[in-house]
Amino acid sequence: MSTQAVSRQVSIRNFAAELRKFPEAAFDRTEQIFNFLQNTPVAPDTLSPYLTWDRQHYTRNLVDKTPLYELVAICWEVGQISSVHNHRDQNCWMAVPVGRLRVENYRVLSQDLDKGTCQLKSAEIVEMNPTHPCAVDPLEPVHRVLNPREFNQRAVSLHVYSRPFDTCVVYSPEQGTCGEIKLHYTTEYGKKTK
Repeated sequence: MSTQAVSRQVSIRNFAAELRKFPEAAFDRTEQIFNFLQNTPVAPDTLSPYLTWDRQHYTRNLVDKTPLYELVAICWEVGQISSVHNHRDQNCWMAVPVGRLRVENYRVLSQDLDKGTCQLKSAEIVEMNPTHPCAVDPLEPVHRVLNPREFNQRAVSLHVYSRPFDTCVVYSPEQGTCGEIKLHYTTEYGKKTK
């Protein structure tokens, strides 16, 4: 990593403080927050109060939350993978200050939540790393995140979700099923949740 890249890194506290300055309209589109993530990399060592690891499942650690957004640090052991999911029509931006991750995007061909059925088609695969954040496409927001075994290292992703939400729809492309689940945090502001 170049000296210039290191000198541009900010603490997670300063990152959150700058995020709080954005107007409501910035969270309605993807460009402004994406540019902010691209130009404001977080210094990995400042994340330590928010990092919790679990060999069984990735962890969701709340860093900051306002009525406009929530900022969550997700810790990924090697081989961990999320379900295919949506974000309840909210925008999502992701940065990876530690390691690298793969995002698999899907196109929803059909969905009937009442019947629990869906049909998905794989759309594109993107790699995220410290110099390559991404924004979830609002027109095709269904995706999953994974830390493939071949990457062979832990990873931490920072997720900015517009308008906090506590449920999402998860999908099984293989079985053609879908359903709603409740979301929870492993920690909130550095403290274990009950």
